[in-house]
Amino acid sequence: MADEQLPAGWTLEEIRNVSGDREATALDNDRVVTWQGWPAEDERLDAEIVLGFHGLCLVKPVNDDDWYMGSLNDDGSVDCWSAYGDLYQALRGL
Repeated sequence: MADEQLPAGWTLEEIRNVSGDREATALDNDRVVTWQGWPAEDERLDAEIVLGFHGLCLVKPVNDDDWYMGSLNDDGSVDCWSAYGDLYQALRGL
């Protein structure tokens, strides 16, 4: 898939090492991503990078330096519930 990409300066092997998930992968960013806001203030995120970890995802939106953690749904969409200021912390939070 043409839209799969890794964060600048990171390899898939480094992502797997930090996360502890040997099957972590880059996913196509052409999907619906929703930040589950509180109370009931959901926001659609335009994904630049999506990384998959056994049913969980980390999403870096376009024009945002934060990383959002969420669940990968059966339809390919992602519902995010947590945000991290950098990729390393997000990977450790999985």
